Amino acid sequence: MSVAVETHLLPTYPETKIGFVEGDGVWLTGTDGRRYLDFAAGIAVVSLGHRHPAPLAAAHAQLDRLWHASNLYASEPAAELAAILSDRFGGAQAFFCNSGTEANEAALKYARKATGKAGVLALEGSFHGRTLGALAVTGQPSKRAAFEPLGPARFATPNHIPSLYEAAGDDIGLVLLEPVLGEGGVVPLEPGFIAAAATLAEELGALLAFDEVQTGVGRTGTFFAWEQIGVKPQLVTLAKGLANGLPIGCLLVSDDAPRGFVLGDHGSTFGGNPVSCAAAAAVCRTVDDELLASVRENGARLLSGLAALPAVSEARGAGLLVGAVLDRPAQQVVDAALEAGLVCLTAGPDVLRLAPPLVVDSDDIDNALAILTEVTA
Repeated sequence: MSVAVETHLLPTYPETKIGFVEGDGVWLTGTDGRRYLDFAAGIAVVSLGHRHPAPLAAAHAQLDRLWHASNLYASEPAAELAAILSDRFGGAQAFFCNSGTEANEAALKYARKATGKAGVLALEGSFHGRTLGALAVTGQPSKRAAFEPLGPARFATPNHIPSLYEAAGDDIGLVLLEPVLGEGGVVPLEPGFIAAAATLAEELGALLAFDEVQTGVGRTGTFFAWEQIGVKPQLVTLAKGLANGLPIGCLLVSDDAPRGFVLGDHGSTFGGNPVSCAAAAAVCRTVDDELLASVRENGARLLSGLAALPAVSEARGAGLLVGAVLDRPAQQVVDAALEAGLVCLTAGPDVLRLAPPLVVDSDDIDNALAILTEVTA
């Protein structure tokens, strides 16, 4: 049954079937008192699990010191986080904001300023956010239609190289890709397709940006998904898993990218919030080689188990961002799994999406697979 407090919220989300009051590791406790195995992680956000001691301690310590002072003054946590991300990227400057959508908005503005060109080449089925700029480059007509006309964007077909050139034009200043399309069906982009997009961006004098809002911070088994692809973008956007549930977004600009923003070009009142940045720095330190190896191993186990289910025609993904194409509506399976004690997601009408905390173990995965086996029988 729905949660009563939602009667005062704008109806932008479906009616909820359960509310959650507590989390611990890979488990959630519902308003009904039951425990639920969390293979959604707040839509790939709670990357280290609920109440992980590292970001929890960092956030608590920062709360006891300073909550907010604004970007008019220096912030130690923001400076530390920017340095950590630059080191992981291999040399970059950071702009901090509050969400993935805002990070993508910053990327759009940066590319337009740096190249002097307004056009964007993105992908059909992509998802980059719901504000007007980010929505303009989201390749899902159902989300765009009510708000058109939007900005100048053209869309290519994922993993279809000729469509890149068909969509290209001299006005393109940004080529924007998700290494794995998350909302669009958990579709990994092929290395050859990404290499072709990078070459095209260079030919057009455009910047290449990877939206790693969902794939970044270890989700695919490396800190950035681009590390597995062999193509290093000039811009990267991050958000979801960066602060383990506290609001944060980030645009990273490679040190070798053309210069764009200058003083006053962009800003965010809450961007670089000390508490969120302290938690994010702790997350980044925790996502080490050992954890990343575990993500790859457990991701392979989950992918293999899904592929073996009779109701699944295809299992795909990277690391612990996994999708299963079903022989029935995905929401039907998500609802049945919730009744059985497993929280999971959809990624389109017939795609089940699983994005558990990166700290899941083999027993957690086997437990989830057992529930999915039961509810799809």
